[in-house]
Amino acid sequence: MRQAEGMLLEVEGLTKAYPGVVANSGVSFAVAPGEVHALLGENGAGKSTLVKTVYGLIRPDAGRMRLEGRDYAPASPSEARRAGVAMVFQHFSLFEALGVAENVALGMETPPPMRELSGRIREVSQAYGLPLDPERLVGDLSAGERQRVEIVRCLLQDPKLLIMDEPTSVLTPQEVEILFHTLRKLSAEGTAILYISHKLEEIRALCDAATILRHGKVVATCDPKACTAREMAEMMVGASFAAPARAERPRGAPLVEVRGLSMPSANPFGTPLREVSFSVAAGEILGIGGVAGNGQDELLAALSGEARAAPGAIRFRGADIGGLGPVERRRLGLCAAPEERLGHAAAPDMSLTENALLTGVVREGLATRGFVDWGRTRGFAERIIRAFDVRTPGPGVAARALSGGNLQKFVIGREVLQRPEALVVNQPTWGVDAAAAAAIRQALLDLASGGAAVIVISQDLDELLEIADRFAALNEGRLSAPRPTQGLSLEEIGLMMGGAHGMHEADIAAAHEAEAHAG
Repeated sequence: MRQAEGMLLEVEGLTKAYPGVVANSGVSFAVAPGEVHALLGENGAGKSTLVKTVYGLIRPDAGRMRLEGRDYAPASPSEARRAGVAMVFQHFSLFEALGVAENVALGMETPPPMRELSGRIREVSQAYGLPLDPERLVGDLSAGERQRVEIVRCLLQDPKLLIMDEPTSVLTPQEVEILFHTLRKLSAEGTAILYISHKLEEIRALCDAATILRHGKVVATCDPKACTAREMAEMMVGASFAAPARAERPRGAPLVEVRGLSMPSANPFGTPLREVSFSVAAGEILGIGGVAGNGQDELLAALSGEARAAPGAIRFRGADIGGLGPVERRRLGLCAAPEERLGHAAAPDMSLTENALLTGVVREGLATRGFVDWGRTRGFAERIIRAFDVRTPGPGVAARALSGGNLQKFVIGREVLQRPEALVVNQPTWGVDAAAAAAIRQALLDLASGGAAVIVISQDLDELLEIADRFAALNEGRLSAPRPTQGLSLEEIGLMMGGAHGMHEADIAAAHEAEAHAG
């Protein structure tokens, strides 16, 4: 650990164990005022446990912390906030039916009168380049705007230390730039930032120092600007790993065909689908990009069978499946993995064995005459854990006990190992480390090489360009015409994501020319 003199936060020998796993083991590091300090590590390395301890959500078994030179052992988040520590979580804790100011008030110990609070929100959000209308309903906000609400709520507490857990996972590249501008401004004013992210190029661009965890222990520290992303990734995993290998593969006949799919959203704040059309052939990967909240969840629900479609809107192997539910579609060979892993893809309080049963019962033959074969089901869960390197004491552990990235590996592995003829996944590598993301992407490529049709819905444009054969963009529930990813520029993708549906080279050139004349 660096010399403690002048440090804002000092962590010494922090240890926290749970049954069957040591989450943190003798962790020590320090953060200076105004420093942007990264915490790096594989899924399950102990990062979340560590920041939750700093924020007062977890009590350590051993070790100590000091804040501004004084002993610091918060018994609750409210105590941490009073000491000057704030945290923006990966999963937003906002009420969609309430306004921005009302949500901010709920997160404050003693909120001022609403009129005064609205004025402060306007003032602070403008000062930090995160403009917000205090009167708007949160349900009407984009994912990036919702994150602004969380950040502004923290900034109103005037924190000395701001903890951010995967802050860019739901943001567009433009929103990431806005966020980084804000964080650099905070850093210049002396606020320290403890930053967790698996996006290593972002770490290199933003952070001043990094502490790297592996299996709960500090294994390295580095200056991210002096390291490559691959060097940091290999420090995290303790070994080198291969990037996904994309082999040439023959295309077969269309397996999934969608024609004129229109559907209302089950969520009052969701986005209805409007005349969505595309097809995916055997051996092909179609990448669907777009800013969060533009119909991604609705599209997955329509394809998985959670929402029923009009006759003829969705066909699989030439047969109309729009009226079939998820179980019938799985039996035919169409599987799906939704974005929300805890509560949608997996039941939080059920064991991994039970969660393996939930979607694998039909294709893996896990029940006979209505009776579950628990030995076979446990074996299926163990296969998923081995094949996708899920860090867990065993298949009897509850889903909620896993780190987000490890649960993601389990959810994707559960579907891939069922050998589907078509697979639809939403955000397949959300919140997983670089090595795990490479492994998941390779599994999707291998599935396509085996003749499956794969539909990948993702906000990670680099991911889609790496593995997809064709790309289409969702905007306000409409899908652009799919285009080959080879030779597709980020500028063209930006136009497609902004609603330039069906644009081809001539249209894009005309749009560029119009912009140039306008400028």
